[in-house]
Amino acid sequence: MEAEITAFVRTALVALAALLPITNPPGNAPIFLTLTRAMDEPARRAMARRVGLNCLVLLVAAAYVGTYVLAFFDISLAVVRVGGGLLVAATAWRLLAAEGEAGGDSPGATRQSTPEEVAGRAFYPLSFPITVGPGSISIAITLGASLPSPGAGRLWSSLGLAAGMWLAAVAIWLSYRYASRMVRVLGPGGTAVFLRLSAFILLCIGVQICWDGLAELLAPWRPVPR
Repeated sequence: MEAEITAFVRTALVALAALLPITNPPGNAPIFLTLTRAMDEPARRAMARRVGLNCLVLLVAAAYVGTYVLAFFDISLAVVRVGGGLLVAATAWRLLAAEGEAGGDSPGATRQSTPEEVAGRAFYPLSFPITVGPGSISIAITLGASLPSPGAGRLWSSLGLAAGMWLAAVAIWLSYRYASRMVRVLGPGGTAVFLRLSAFILLCIGVQICWDGLAELLAPWRPVPR
């Protein structure tokens, strides 16, 4: 039993350590607040809860069935990285280009959102690709593929993987749930700077993911040194 518990804890910690840096909940909190700035506080809390749940479902699905889905459609992880990286970069570019735009979505204008709006925007773009993008999905698929062979060890490792993903989703929910408090601490100027830096880092992450996928796709055509 001690070995099973050790496998559970080790797998959970590995999953959490692998997913937290790339999902980056605190860094994405200002982006979440910007994309939900037209909502009132109860709607924003509901949005944070839906995003956390969506991210958990995405990660678990990628870990346990992602390999089979890619094999069924004959899609490689490199292609997922290229397509997802472009999507992440495009989303980050829209955030950077939104500076100075005026309109009804100003931070002071809030309104109640319908459940349909909350459900729709909670998945795209907040859950995917901003929070759980191609990098997170690739990591989840890799973690799922590295589980041990069927047996008691696989069962406990699978439970540990699910627990680690649940902890990552809780961190995402808490960061988004209290994003407004974080912004109040930073102040208007600090929030604007943090948002632009976060959007720029997100753009760089998208370009890096796309480049990694392209490098893997072009590797067979790379000239061999003589």
